[in-house]
Amino acid sequence: MQLSLHADYGLRVLLYLGSHPGQIISTQQISDAYGISKNHLVRVMQTLGDAGYVRVIPGRSGGVTLAKDPSEIRLGDVVRDSEPNLHLVECFEPETNTCPIIAVCGLKTRLAEALNAFIAELNKQTLADLMTPARQQKLQGVFVQLTPAR
Repeated sequence: MQLSLHADYGLRVLLYLGSHPGQIISTQQISDAYGISKNHLVRVMQTLGDAGYVRVIPGRSGGVTLAKDPSEIRLGDVVRDSEPNLHLVECFEPETNTCPIIAVCGLKTRLAEALNAFIAELNKQTLADLMTPARQQKLQGVFVQLTPAR
């Protein structure tokens, strides 16, 4: 199983914002720090905003900031909300399923249980759990190094 870039970038955005608490951060800043297309990040920001994780502030001096306390942002929920397709196999999508053994194979149930366990395990952690003071400081240092000088 591999997360899509959309979900991966969503988690990275939250790490960036979590390491800059209370600040309004431009999409360009995050784009520069990670070397990610700004256009792609705009779509990620929209997803995170729609799910209530970030507050998008429009305008010239706008940007994004966390909309929730980091202790309220569960990692599994972020993955579920930002992953466009958590259908591990074809039979998870009844409209397009063509598998002839779905009625008897038993895999769909086991894979669904595994997926739920994966999300549940991630939900044991919040963004706050990742934002210890030491890690926050280290992340800020890395972001300074990654961001090109203007």
